[in-house]
This record gives sequence, structure tokens and C-alpha cells, in this order.
Amino acid sequence: MPKSTLNRYHTLCLVNLVLSLSFTFTVSASSPPPQFREAPEFYNSPECPQSRDDGEGSNVCSDLTIHVAMTLDAAYLRGSMAAILSVLQHSSCPQNVAFHFVASASADDGHLRSTISNSFPYLRFQVYRFDDSAVAGLISTSIRAALDCPLNYARNYLANLLPLCVRRVVYLDSDLLLVDDIGDLAATPLGDQAVLAAPEYCNANFTAYFTPTFWSNPALSLTFAGRKACYFNTGVMVIDLKRWRTGDYTAKIEEWMELQKRMRIYELGSLPPFLLVFAGNIAPVDHRWNQHGLGGDNFRGLCRDLHPGPVSLLHWSGKGKPWARLDANRPCPLDALWAPYDLLQTPFSLDS
Repeated sequence: MPKSTLNRYHTLCLVNLVLSLSFTFTVSASSPPPQFREAPEFYNSPECPQSRDDGEGSNVCSDLTIHVAMTLDAAYLRGSMAAILSVLQHSSCPQNVAFHFVASASADDGHLRSTISNSFPYLRFQVYRFDDSAVAGLISTSIRAALDCPLNYARNYLANLLPLCVRRVVYLDSDLLLVDDIGDLAATPLGDQAVLAAPEYCNANFTAYFTPTFWSNPALSLTFAGRKACYFNTGVMVIDLKRWRTGDYTAKIEEWMELQKRMRIYELGSLPPFLLVFAGNIAPVDHRWNQHGLGGDNFRGLCRDLHPGPVSLLHWSGKGKPWARLDANRPCPLDALWAPYDLLQTPFSLDS
């Protein structure tokens, strides 16, 4: 991996962080890092099964553990904290939930660990270091710099990072809230063959996710032959890690990323390789589990409304993030639903 390539993507991520911070408040060179309040502790309901200890007090290998994977970085840490709180607050068995956080190897993971521990001192979690160089050479520029950060591709490598005993994991982006029991999402049936489950959106224009170069090449466009390929958002997925490892799906995704570097077959970050590998072959999940697009489109970040139907998960995918819009006094109406989960300790907070 040429150092110049890796430095380029580190710079893009840094620019994204600076823009995120400058949109909310001015930070001086001597400003301390953001401080977060301690969240309340949540307890299992009497009906929850009690998982057996694995010998180290973490129960990580218990079949009763609900595994949740997320990425952690400075730019989206505030969103991650709110997402964690929402998962615990609405879970019937919060003490059975274990979090697996993936952080860039170049990040201050000590600060990230202490931030999580201070706000959630009872939380069962592990932080895994993700080597940016493993993927930086495969990344092609997309329509938004934030999508080009190597950590955005960490979901491709969960099967390699998490312990082998973890067979199923719920992957969640950092810009979302759960308002329902994550145990119900984690229990999504995957059938006999599906590697992952996610809400599908078959009314979306699937062809728009790939370039004319892709569709004009019969060898490539036939990729979807015999598959009812629909768009799905990779910010909310239930993944069978054992099937993923058996099928070596990380390598399959990387093959498409390598082709992208040569032919430019798509424009949008880490999503299209997932569509190429999995679209049409995933287990369905009700749309209530990913009310996505609340951040607006990737160009203007305009306000969006909810899709029709019930809501179990609110997802601010897109350019606009609720914490940034709230701080700038330019919130969208639905950003008010995110605000109660914000753990940021501001100078004006009444509680300490």
C-alpha cells in the first residue's frame, strides 16, 4: 500500500471531521474533547433468558447474547453514543446485548474506550482496531468525501475482526436510533442460505447505483440475471458471520472494488459492492427497521419525512446529521426525535 494513497484517505477523513465540527461550533486548539453524560443503567425484564458465563465474565460466546457491531470515530462519536443509548433503552434484555466497536488503527482508541466506559460503565463491549491500509488501496472516490473513509468499509471485514464464536451480528450505522427491541431485529429468520437480512426497497431505481459503463457491458450487467435485485441500505443489516466466512464474501466484495478501480462501474462509496454481491439474495426485513434517508440527499441534505408505515428504527442516512443541524439552529422536524438521546455534556447542561 503506497503511503501517499493511505495519507490521501486519512486527509479526506480529517476534512470530514473538521467540516462536521465547524458546522456545529468553533473549536480552539486548546479545547478539550467533547464530554458525555453518564447514561442510566438498564436491566433485563424477568422474562429474559440468563446467558451462561464464558469464563471471562463477558458471555460473548453465549448463544443468548445479542451482538451489535458499529464503527467508532471522532466525527460520528456523538451519533454513536445516542445510538447505543437507544438500543439499550428499548431492549427487553439490555444486559444480554454485547457491542463490538470497530475503530481505525490510527485513532486514539484509548479515548474512545474511556468515552464509552464513562457513559456506559456497565456496558459489555470490545473495541477492534481496523487497519486502514487493508482497504485504502481499493477505495475509489465517490460523490461525498465522508463515504471514502476506510472505516466506512469496515463492515466488509466483521467476519475477520469478531471472535469466531460470534455467529450472528446486527450491524448498525452511527446516525440512527432504535425505538423498538433490537432482540426482534436480531432474531430475523435468514432461511437456509441467506448470508444477511435487510429491508429491501424495490421501488428505488436500481440502475442508478451503477454507471453506464456497467450496464453497457453484457458480462457485467448479467451479474443480476435471475436475481430480483433491489436496493437495500447497508446501515442496518443482520449478518450470519459463519455463512459469510464459509463463502469468503469479503473476497467477493474486494473483487468488485478492484474492478471499480479499473472501470468506474459505480459512484457511491461502499454500497454498490454489497449490492453486486447480495442484491436479490437477502432475507427480507420489514421497512419499519430502517426508516432511512432522514439526513436528506447526498448533495443538499434537505429535510425528509418518514416513509409510510410503522417505525422501529430512524436512520439519518444522507448528508445532514441531526446533531449538526440542531447545533446550527437549522433542524429538520424529525431531528427533535433524536435530541432526547443526545448525551453530549454542554457547558450549559444543568446536570453534571
